[in-house]
Amino acid sequence: MKKISFLILAFLSVVYFTGCLKKSQQKQAEKETQEEVSVPDTGYTGIKQYYSGNFLAYEVEFKNGVRHGLMKTYYYPSGKLRQTFWYQNGMREDTAVWYYEDGRVFRKTPYKRDTMHGVQIQYYKSGRIRAKLEFENGLRKPYLEEFTSDGKKITDYPEVVIKTEDNYGKNGTYKILLSLSKKNVKVNFYRGGYINGLFDPGKLVKINDSDYTGVLTLKKSGIQGENYVEIIAEITTPLGNKLLVNKKIDLPYNDLR
Repeated sequence: MKKISFLILAFLSVVYFTGCLKKSQQKQAEKETQEEVSVPDTGYTGIKQYYSGNFLAYEVEFKNGVRHGLMKTYYYPSGKLRQTFWYQNGMREDTAVWYYEDGRVFRKTPYKRDTMHGVQIQYYKSGRIRAKLEFENGLRKPYLEEFTSDGKKITDYPEVVIKTEDNYGKNGTYKILLSLSKKNVKVNFYRGGYINGLFDPGKLVKINDSDYTGVLTLKKSGIQGENYVEIIAEITTPLGNKLLVNKKIDLPYNDLR
């Protein structure tokens, strides 16, 4: 009888131990599964190089599959450094630098959250400042300063020339003809003004009829409104930058649209 009781007790102990072991193994498996699910695919970490044929075009640092660190582009065919960008979690930050092929700095552009933000500075090979222009969240501010190679500020920019054709009494139209005082200078004309102090061409209407002139035809509407219209001239300077000029043009009638 004692022997039978001992055997039953031993059997129950084995069953209990086996059950505990299975529960422990199940919990461990669940824990490992949860850890595997919660850990993301980190991707590649290191430097990747990109070629065009046998030519090294650019190289980028990655962290966990995302651009993070220095990106470099190179001149063809010399292979010398052309530009550098700093990436932070996939977005351009800090200062992008563009170099002359001989290694001297041509341009520095500040970035914030992947957009140009701040004062861009351009340089002559001598190290003198060539130009300064300002961006805010990727859009231009009106500010622009340009300098000659000997350090003198450039001021002889072309002026906006405004002519009008008044046919309001004849066919209800009033035409504004736009050009520059220097005829061979390219310009973009837009209807509208700065938006919160910024030049946003995507929210303006371009009114060019050539690379050098613009025309705005207003029509009688019968609805009273403003007795003026604003335009912005985006003028290409000899140094290749864009000079912004905002003009407010008075209208002889207040129902033109």
